[in-house]
Amino acid sequence: MLTHPTIDTLKALKLHGMLGALEEQQRDPAAQSLAFEERLALIVDRERLYRDNQRRTRLLRGARLKVAAACIEDIDYRAARGLDKRQIAALASGEWIRRAQNLLISGATGSGKTWIACALAQQACRQGSAVLYWRVPRLLEQLRIAHGDGSYLRLLKTLAKTSLLVLDDWGLSALSTQDRADLLEILDDRVNTGSTLIASQLPVDTWHTYLGEPTLADAILDRLVHHSHRIELKTHGRSMRSPQA
Repeated sequence: MLTHPTIDTLKALKLHGMLGALEEQQRDPAAQSLAFEERLALIVDRERLYRDNQRRTRLLRGARLKVAAACIEDIDYRAARGLDKRQIAALASGEWIRRAQNLLISGATGSGKTWIACALAQQACRQGSAVLYWRVPRLLEQLRIAHGDGSYLRLLKTLAKTSLLVLDDWGLSALSTQDRADLLEILDDRVNTGSTLIASQLPVDTWHTYLGEPTLADAILDRLVHHSHRIELKTHGRSMRSPQA
């Protein structure tokens, strides 16, 4: 049986997975017949699994996804939305994030942009990537506050170091000159270092007009559009937000 000092030591070292595995082995007569090396391997593997699960939980909590329950496995391909199973499967592998590529999702209200963005973001968390979700209007407001209270550089650093930055509702609100400059700063920090997922009601070919000032628009789109993946969602009658019959 485990002695109290051993239990206390494992707890102090935060080896909670190992502690649980040892306690289970003590209750399982079959485990007693295993060689020491086999039991040790099981215990170490349990600790690794425990830490992986804890990390995923922290990543999902930190991502602050709008639709926390969205997941790749629940994507509905029956609706005629223009979804390609092969493309989603490729994106679900996470290779585009490892290569610091971008993903642009466009479609009308109710087409499922936010849900799919959150499903891919959750998948990234499962694979160990740090994710942040922001609605663009709220992010721009937070940046305005940060300019005033001195936290601007700290916020930029937080946005820059995340593996996947999800920007939802792109194009929903008008941009000021400062907003454009802030977006450029954010995206420039992420070139070749992090992936950005944009979800927008506006078709990608209208983004230059939306951004307004031609020089900044060119710079922003240069950092977003080149080497990006695209999903263009369609709606056929029923909105994805409508209750199912």
